[in-house]
Order: sequence, then structure tokens, then C-alpha cells
Amino acid sequence: MFEFIKGAVEFVGPEYIVIENNGIGYQIATPNPFIYSSKMETMVTVYTYHYVREDVMALYGFQSREEKKLFTKLLNVSGIGPKGALAILASGEVQQVVNAIENEDEAFLVKFPGVGKKTARQMILDLKGKLQDVVPDYFPNLFNADTLPLHTQTNNTAFEEAILALKALGYSDKEIKKISPELRKEQMSTDQYIKQALKRLLK
Repeated sequence: MFEFIKGAVEFVGPEYIVIENNGIGYQIATPNPFIYSSKMETMVTVYTYHYVREDVMALYGFQSREEKKLFTKLLNVSGIGPKGALAILASGEVQQVVNAIENEDEAFLVKFPGVGKKTARQMILDLKGKLQDVVPDYFPNLFNADTLPLHTQTNNTAFEEAILALKALGYSDKEIKKISPELRKEQMSTDQYIKQALKRLLK
């Protein structure tokens, strides 16, 4: 229904962003909303997927058409809903996900929240050999955390926002508590905290 929405970033939270276009604020759930923190009040293009079920209607947004395609592929796997697909994309290590599927590495896939052995096996059965055809040149370059801009935030605020975002993705308090001490030692922006946290959670 909506291929993309172009507008100004009006709000960034742990679960979604709000894009203003012609006086309408679109609430859009994204894999890592805080990537947009440095773009407040500026114009962006968000590629959207309109999700409709009997009792749910929501917009999911992505930085590129390729990321959106991968999201839709994940939705077609039995056992993976929008929240689970966002959590997988939020890791930013898409090449690792693709490699895990191609190499039938269930042990890696079950590290994502909501993905058990049955779902991991289903991902492999449904997607193996099909993802490179959809996004052939995309995977190696997605979300290089080293190139993300630093934001003008205090360390505590950025860290707390990152924790809220991780909880929104489905990670438990126990999992988050395990990696928190190490992360607190570093000074980063919210989106960088999220990326580094996910790297540790997926080890």
C-alpha cells in the first residue's frame, strides 16, 4: 500500500519513529529507531511495509528497499512475526544471518529472541538459497557500526534508551544484565550501544 514515506523525523523512541508528512504523523516501527536520532527535524525516506491482520494494522519502516525485502522474506517463515523479524534485522549483522541460514547453523539463529529450534529449522528450510537472489550486493555492507555518527547525548541517557530498545526487541532482563557492565564502560550513542549490545548477545 505504501512503498515509502518521505518526511521529517518528529519523534524517536525505543520501538518506533514518527515521520511527519503534510501534517500527518506516521508511526513507523523500525529495527533500530535510534539510527534516526541524528536526523531529527530533517527529511528522510523510509521504505514501509503495511502489516495487516485481523486485529492489527501497523507500518514497519526500513532504510532501503533491500532491507524491506528481507523483512518480508522473514515474515513468510512460520513462527516469525513482525517483532521477531525486526529483532533479526536490528542486529545489523545480516551477512551472519544469511551465512547461518546457508550453512544451516541453528545454534546461531536460536540466539535471536523468539527463535527456537523449530523456527530456526523453518528459516533454513524456507530461505536457504533464496536470499542472495533478492539482495545480491546488499548483505556485506549493511550497518557498519564503525561509521555511525556520534550523537550529542549523555552516556547515561543513551545507555538507558538502548536498554529500552533491546527490551522492545524481546531480549530478557537477564540477557541484558549480563552484557550491561561491559557496555557501560564505553561512551557511545544510543544506536551504537544497541549495535554493540546485539553483537555481544549473538556471540
